[in-house]
Amino acid sequence: MAVVAHGDDRPVWLMYETVRHLHQHYGLDYDWFFLAQDDTYMQAERLAELVGHLSAGQDLYMGRAEEFIGGEERARYCHGGYGYLLSRSLLARLQPHLDTCRNDILSVRPDEWLGRCIIDYLGLSCVEVHQEMTYRYFELGKNADPEREDRAQFKNAFTVHPVSEPSLMYRLHKRFSQIELDWTYLQIQQLQVQINNLSELTPEGKAGATWPIGVNPPFKPKTRFEVINWEYFTEEHIYSCPDSSPKCELRGADRADVSAVLETAVERLNERYQPQLRFRKRHLLNGYRRFDPTRGMEYVLDLALEAFTQKGHNQVIAKRVSLLRPLSTIEIIPMPYVTEATRVQVILPVTAHEQDYVSNFLDMYVMNTLDTHDNVLLTFLFVYDPFDAQRISQADVFAGIKAMIGEVEKRYGDVKIPWISVKTEVPSQVKLMDIISKKHPVDTLFFLASVWTEVNADFLNRCRMNAISNWQVFFPIHFQEFSPAIVYRDQQPSAASSFTAEALRDGRFDRHVFEEACFYNADYMAARTKMAADILDNDELLESMDVYEIFVRYSGLHVFRAVEPALVQKYVRRACNPRFSEDIYHRCVLSNLEGLASRSHLAMALFEQEQANST
Repeated sequence: MAVVAHGDDRPVWLMYETVRHLHQHYGLDYDWFFLAQDDTYMQAERLAELVGHLSAGQDLYMGRAEEFIGGEERARYCHGGYGYLLSRSLLARLQPHLDTCRNDILSVRPDEWLGRCIIDYLGLSCVEVHQEMTYRYFELGKNADPEREDRAQFKNAFTVHPVSEPSLMYRLHKRFSQIELDWTYLQIQQLQVQINNLSELTPEGKAGATWPIGVNPPFKPKTRFEVINWEYFTEEHIYSCPDSSPKCELRGADRADVSAVLETAVERLNERYQPQLRFRKRHLLNGYRRFDPTRGMEYVLDLALEAFTQKGHNQVIAKRVSLLRPLSTIEIIPMPYVTEATRVQVILPVTAHEQDYVSNFLDMYVMNTLDTHDNVLLTFLFVYDPFDAQRISQADVFAGIKAMIGEVEKRYGDVKIPWISVKTEVPSQVKLMDIISKKHPVDTLFFLASVWTEVNADFLNRCRMNAISNWQVFFPIHFQEFSPAIVYRDQQPSAASSFTAEALRDGRFDRHVFEEACFYNADYMAARTKMAADILDNDELLESMDVYEIFVRYSGLHVFRAVEPALVQKYVRRACNPRFSEDIYHRCVLSNLEGLASRSHLAMALFEQEQANST
């Protein structure tokens, strides 16, 4: 809402300034303009529906038509109390004449002055009906009670006037909201009857109608990764917690959600079975819920109910009910335009104990980007600890990798793979990105990789599409294969390459790792600038945070975190650096433990070990 003060309390001059302001500031942005007084109640949705049926390109002056004082001429002006519509084209044509109207037309009423201006210079009179669409209004009498008003003219009105006091405005809104709700429920019932009747003509017959009628059928998963889990809850606790603990207290929105669902369940049961039976909730035996993105939130409740008959007899019974909180109007969020032609700058930090994995990384990089001439550049970041940095002139720990880079550059004459050397005991992501960020333009799209990443074209395209400058950063969740020593034991692992659906069977999406990320340099620099003030008070903050936390806490951008089937990593036990923050170290340990094997594989390994020990 924009509040504009014109600095003049004369009604006609206020109207002149208002119309001029609308044309100057909004004349190119909107098709329709609606003017009303502060004692007018209006139904905005009905007005929007009205103009949706009208042609915006025509000159239109629409409202409640009133005669001028004297009433001799046939021309009419629109009464300001009931509001009136002006089209953009009419506003544009009226603009050159506003100053003349202000000086030449004498009137006490601003709506009458505007009507006279439009009639004299544009030749248009106020209309109540246009293109078979009627402007509906209602005149509210003194001491009127909206709750008791049942006339069709009132129920169908776009605007009501005059509203003499603030409490009456609220009462009108309550009444019209109830009317809209009743109409909506009636439309739903009519649509459900039609769907039910039409379902008999489908190949599935009556069985083809889903429950509830008119709502999308439940989502059917194609793979085990798409299965939607049910959450178990009681009236006090829920058994799926954000911190992975087995049980936590119901609080906030979750508690309100469960209370509302239980109350609704008992209300619906009473609606269905009264007057023969009346139910009262004793307690919830079991509760299950899951969010289906195609339908909404689904619930299954086992209720202990006290049932009362008309004769006064009562008995406690158990009843299972299913409920659905359907998705309401789905909003399409406009996204900035992105292209798959963007150059991706791959950044690969390497420490001394990770260099054995670089050979495989380079092989995959050459095969998937250089051989295919993808628009990708690679930069190595060699992280030396202080001891290795002192001995670099005698023995460079990264000499082997640098030799491999030289061979790649020889094989592809136009390709250069630069490297940067850094000396630090704690190679935190933020410290390393600070160095990289200063050496690249602000419009650079970074892909921060790890030595275990297998770069491929499918992921690079998703990196380009999901990282949007000044809007969104992308942190993919890679697929981590289980340890072949445990999973396969006596059998040979599948020879399928990493990037196949076959490889996604024996492993898991590793949600504990945040090493891989796609983001623009400008977005990172903006977040780091906001973080600068906190670093002054706490120097250790750079070591205790990773890039993901920086974007979450300091950027204000949308941080997109999603599973990425195109990023598949072979099993490896990562070395967890205790110098990092407790949270980062704990995530690393959990990643190693959970990435070892599935429960069934671990159970079989333990079983075989016990069998071997017993013999």
